[in-house]
Amino acid sequence: MHDSVRASDLAVQSPDGESASGTALTDAADRALHANLAHFTGGLSPAALAGAYWDWAVHLAASPGKQMQLAEKAWRKAARFGGYAARAALQGEKAPPCIEPLPQDKRFLGEEWRRWPYNLIYQSFLLNQQWWHSAATDVGGVTKQHENVVDFVARQLLDMYSPSNFLLTNPQAQKRTLEQGGANLLRGFQNFLEDLGRSASRGKPVGAEAFKPGENLAVTPGKVIFRNRLIELIQYAPATGTVRPEPILIVPAWIMKYYILDLSPRNSLVKYLVSQGFTVFMISWKNPGPEDRDLGMEDYRKLGVMAALDVITALLPNRGIHATGYCLGGTLLAIAASAMARDKDERLRTLTLLAAQTDFTEAGELSLFINESQLHFLEDLMWEQGYLDTKQMAGAFQLLRSNDLVWSYALKAYLLGEREPMSDLMAWNADATRMPFKMHSEYLRRLFLDNDLAEGRLHADGRAVALHDIRVPIFAVGAQRDHVAPWRSTHKIHLLTDAEVTYLLASGGHNAGIVAEPGHRAARFQVLTKQADERYSDPDEWASLAPTKEGSWWLEWVSWLVARSGEPLLPPPMGPALCDAPGTYVLQA
Repeated sequence: MHDSVRASDLAVQSPDGESASGTALTDAADRALHANLAHFTGGLSPAALAGAYWDWAVHLAASPGKQMQLAEKAWRKAARFGGYAARAALQGEKAPPCIEPLPQDKRFLGEEWRRWPYNLIYQSFLLNQQWWHSAATDVGGVTKQHENVVDFVARQLLDMYSPSNFLLTNPQAQKRTLEQGGANLLRGFQNFLEDLGRSASRGKPVGAEAFKPGENLAVTPGKVIFRNRLIELIQYAPATGTVRPEPILIVPAWIMKYYILDLSPRNSLVKYLVSQGFTVFMISWKNPGPEDRDLGMEDYRKLGVMAALDVITALLPNRGIHATGYCLGGTLLAIAASAMARDKDERLRTLTLLAAQTDFTEAGELSLFINESQLHFLEDLMWEQGYLDTKQMAGAFQLLRSNDLVWSYALKAYLLGEREPMSDLMAWNADATRMPFKMHSEYLRRLFLDNDLAEGRLHADGRAVALHDIRVPIFAVGAQRDHVAPWRSTHKIHLLTDAEVTYLLASGGHNAGIVAEPGHRAARFQVLTKQADERYSDPDEWASLAPTKEGSWWLEWVSWLVARSGEPLLPPPMGPALCDAPGTYVLQA
């Protein structure tokens, strides 16, 4: 008779005598605690913030020279403020301020801020803000990331207590209240309750319901011609009698819905490309759920980019493809293009990267949230859910621009009682998607934290990929005020390839810089082409050499594409239609 097998007999013993089942249990307990804590902190790791603070505080405590410098700065600022107060008492509003707001700071522009006592209030705030920046930075021994985190947190706290945020210290809000007999405050309170209710029910912002894909957004005619568990591939109908032989494949970021590039007809990049005689294909990513937790970066490359290329190649054989990627989609496309070059897959005619990073050593303020402590905390949150939720992701982006996205909104909506009209871009921004546990963890670790793509450690199909292998012409677009993919970071594509690179720097930010249709107000750009055998210019030298042009960069890009395309032909047939564009995946909540 065989002895019965007990669970304890099957437990694997670790070198120190602990069983694997016991280790898994304790690991699960840790993850559960961190996940629950993350719900209260918005996904930010308290340990990461504490580590940055203590690094700064300990080094500052051991730096008497820095302390003396800060004391001297405080004394000088107090003297400047005292001198300004005296001049303001004598000259009134004609007294020149002792400190000017930063160019992007629009909080204190009104004439009301020049009157007593509000002139003293906002001037003292700006001086305090400047002093805290000095205190948070240039402390010897503090790591650069910890310094950035401390400076960032100090800025967040100061922005929270800005005099513009409170009725008693905001003369413009007081003026509005007197003019309207307090009606603005009543409307503001109603706005607050409405926003609170929509947030609790996970609803969209007020006015966003007026913008719907397939009705007044994403309306460029087309068909979904392919679908798998991760993407729908849209082929857009031709709008001209002839088209260029080479089709365009657009790979958008999976962090948001694809129709950022097909908004209203007036500012749709897709509609513009079709009107210029191109056959356009668009990837529409599925909004993943808990069942997709194990989809990784390789799945996104294979089921996304490569699957779309295979469909296009079957429909239009022997034609080069103008591959275009936006934001994370551009990073993924760069990985796919590197693997294709390595494997001598020559289906790409050109490669266009829109606000897409390939080197993450200067990844902007988003890198504040990327270190081992923060990633471990975030991974535990995603481990519990199976994905990163849209609200958790949006919170981090709002923090990066809290003055614009949080406090200025609160001032208008709650103190002034004004609702900013909803736009197509704002409605799209509220239509976020989730990200699978495995893919997001791999993306943050392997690209943001370890920079594996730029340093040759990233693998596709089990073999290393290198951007250096890409030989097709590259068109890369950065945006001057991009806080997600800073232009100096996207400019690094020059260092990573030996291909011909045309780099274009557009005005605007991460979204508005890309959605810059012809006729767009104040649109301008700089552009310069570096041949494969020409020397490298760093960002500052590049900016001094690249000529500035007025208008939309779309026209420049289309001219570049036309120069690398064949003579126009009759439009190709449409692929087998599964449904009309915009498809079904884009409608998933």
